[in-house]
Amino acid sequence: MNNDTRTPGEHQRQEATLMAWPYKTSIWEEKLAPLQAEIAAIARAIAAHQPVVMAAAPGHVDEARQACGPAVQVVSLEYDDCWTRDTGPIGVYRSGERVGLDWRFNCWGGKFPPWEKDDAFAGQACEELGMPAQPVDMVLEGGAVIVDGEGTLITTEECLLNENRNPGMTKAEIEATLKAEFGVTKVIWLPYGLAGDTITDGHVDGVAAFVRPGALVIQAGPKGTFDHARLAANRAVLENSTDARGRHFELVDMEPYPTLSCGSYETSHSYVNYYVCNGAVIVPLCGRADDDEAALATLRGAFPEREVVGVVCPTVTYGGGGVHCVTQQVIPQL
Repeated sequence: MNNDTRTPGEHQRQEATLMAWPYKTSIWEEKLAPLQAEIAAIARAIAAHQPVVMAAAPGHVDEARQACGPAVQVVSLEYDDCWTRDTGPIGVYRSGERVGLDWRFNCWGGKFPPWEKDDAFAGQACEELGMPAQPVDMVLEGGAVIVDGEGTLITTEECLLNENRNPGMTKAEIEATLKAEFGVTKVIWLPYGLAGDTITDGHVDGVAAFVRPGALVIQAGPKGTFDHARLAANRAVLENSTDARGRHFELVDMEPYPTLSCGSYETSHSYVNYYVCNGAVIVPLCGRADDDEAALATLRGAFPEREVVGVVCPTVTYGGGGVHCVTQQVIPQL
């Protein structure tokens, strides 16, 4: 393990948020316009609390600026889609320097070609943000891991052990790489992501999120749903685990569990896929008042010191993510 490497938690001070403007009708078809409106709304909500750097593909810079408004900085970069949690650089401190981890990206197991521009995006973003890129020869999306800033990393077996990511690596080798690159001392493996999360193969940020070290919000699955036993199994792992500092976890259950349908496609909406920024928590809402308000109430209880801000973004949900998936925090220089 790199003892000189440290990854801050999302709850710690951030310099900015990195996002990317969706622009490809070949990916989003008729949903592109509503998605763009949702991405702009998320960016403006975050920009009320800290700087936002919005990447825009060449030819789409003015479009992004007009939609996002003057509080959001727009820069021209090459990429394929808007999932900066998975394609952007993950900031760590190494040997006293801020660097961006540039993991290999294969579009969630090769599902949606082309992805070459997304694979190259982290390196470009590092140059734009003024920090060195650190290439890592392993496939990893940022949504597949969460860290507490104090040596603990949580992931899911369903995603990271899927043969479409790193078929030549054992679980032990993957865990050793996570410890070395993130500078953590403990990796906790949850068995499952959401059953409906077929795009990412079960990213952890759909089922669990840190409030602070030692405290997590976790998704609960109602009885009668396929996820009930799966999410209960996740909870059991956490109940029987301690973090890197030996603490038992305080667990806050997220009870609302709405599903959204688009034609024959049905997917789960995750309120756990929120983004913690300076002074606020930005929460994906699905537009169903009872579920949305129950989720906001849960998070207001978990984050009494932060403003909890909801943004209705069902199109992001249809795409397989939430607010966390379309954001990547930029850590400050030391």
